[in-house]
Amino acid sequence: MKEITNLTQLGWNHFFQQQLVEEDPSHKPARVVRQDMNQYHLLSDEGRLTGVIPGRVRQAALSKADLPTVGDWVTYSPIEGGEAGSVQIEKCLERKSKFSRKEAGEVVDEQIVASNIDTVFIVSGLDDDFNPNRIERYLLLSWDSGAIPVIVLNKADLCHKLEERLVELESIAMDAPIHVMSAIDKEGTESLLDYVKPGTTCAFMGSSGVGKSTLINLLLGYERFETGAVREDDGKGRHTTTFRELVLTESGAMIIDTPGMREIQVWADSAALSQTFDDIEEIALQCKFNDCQHDQEPGCAITRAVSDGTLDSERLERYEKLKREVEHFESQQTAAARAAKKEERKRFSKMVRRLPNKRN
Repeated sequence: MKEITNLTQLGWNHFFQQQLVEEDPSHKPARVVRQDMNQYHLLSDEGRLTGVIPGRVRQAALSKADLPTVGDWVTYSPIEGGEAGSVQIEKCLERKSKFSRKEAGEVVDEQIVASNIDTVFIVSGLDDDFNPNRIERYLLLSWDSGAIPVIVLNKADLCHKLEERLVELESIAMDAPIHVMSAIDKEGTESLLDYVKPGTTCAFMGSSGVGKSTLINLLLGYERFETGAVREDDGKGRHTTTFRELVLTESGAMIIDTPGMREIQVWADSAALSQTFDDIEEIALQCKFNDCQHDQEPGCAITRAVSDGTLDSERLERYEKLKREVEHFESQQTAAARAAKKEERKRFSKMVRRLPNKRN
């Protein structure tokens, strides 16, 4: 990894600087580049550090999302008597953006895949991996993240229906740029350099085997991440990347590689849904009734658009499915917030009861 000379190279700016106003002046900032079990690999203007989280910080966290993740900025302090390069993480600074999905299972908790990113590269293979539904889900989470989504269609060398694929993506992309390339032949990858600028951070998202690590290695100019071929029996990719890691390019940009994600559970709100399906919601505004359910109501613009071919019926089905997921997710969040508030009141009450009684 390129050596660091100042924090600006790592993406430090006024947004983070203003958060240090009330911080202890002995606490210094660093960026999380990787997490291994209970320790964090950090980069700062002092070089590479290994950080640990004290118990009080863990106890103060209401969920996993409150703890540092790859891309985060944290403040740290030296550990008295500790090994050289070992520090204690004091605080996780507020994030300017975050790509999140819901944790697997019934628990309503947020899993932050990467934070403080400027661009999300949504990588899809043009082989059997091509899946508009999955791309839409990535777009939904990307718009909600605060970062700019860019669709990367890799393995053009294996695709004999490129024009057909591009037509399928026209209504899905919703202003997100689309780049077609073949990483194996090193064709078209130079177009990504326009997004990989000094001081900016981009993250690569996509299923296993779509070529994320190969693309990153090409941008870095050397074999930093292990790559692997897809399985012959089912065409699925092997998990060559098993952890998230941030690396600094020679140009001064930062790239985050992530493990392949087959399941993308929604962690987004209605605003992100509207941005992802802006075309459908624009058509719905033309319905005769404001509360139109787009079923059999008279004057339904959605029904008319599907009939005359203006709106693809499969895209409408995906929209309705994601809308139900978002509504369910928002109701879960509301219930979880109430439960968390109730638990917080309990903790406060216990703390008050432990205080000594003072008699006048």
